[in-house]
Amino acid sequence: MSYHVCLVCLGNICRSPMAEVVLRHTLDEHGLGELVTVDSAGTGGWHVGSGMDERAAAALAAAGYDGSGHRARRFEREWFDHIDLVLAMDAENLRTLRRIAPPGADVRLFRSFDPAAPEGAEVPDPYYGGPEGFTEVLRMVEAASEGLVKYLEGILR
Repeated sequence: MSYHVCLVCLGNICRSPMAEVVLRHTLDEHGLGELVTVDSAGTGGWHVGSGMDERAAAALAAAGYDGSGHRARRFEREWFDHIDLVLAMDAENLRTLRRIAPPGADVRLFRSFDPAAPEGAEVPDPYYGGPEGFTEVLRMVEAASEGLVKYLEGILR
């Protein structure tokens, strides 16, 4: 049996695919890669089928991650049937997901798993900025991924 996590941002070309790549890596490092399925999606469909934003891929590559296989998808309501935990990158996407979620669905902010982040902390959208925004997003994603893996260790082991 696999626990399924889906990371969600607006277009699925920056934040959520970065988080997907980092979370998979972190799960593998902690020996949980075989127990957890990780994917990502966007609440909007503008970029469906596109690869990751080149600045996001470059930030990942500079830190030793590979995001080259990513293809953007749009989150579909029926996915709640097989996803255990849906994590939004920001409050706007959280509201969108909660509007379509069935009762009892576990939908939270991704940074809620970063113990150093304040309550309600978001992963800001770096799309309209420069490369430094993607580097900052990567730092946030790494911290939240570590916290999420600790949480998952507690429920899966």
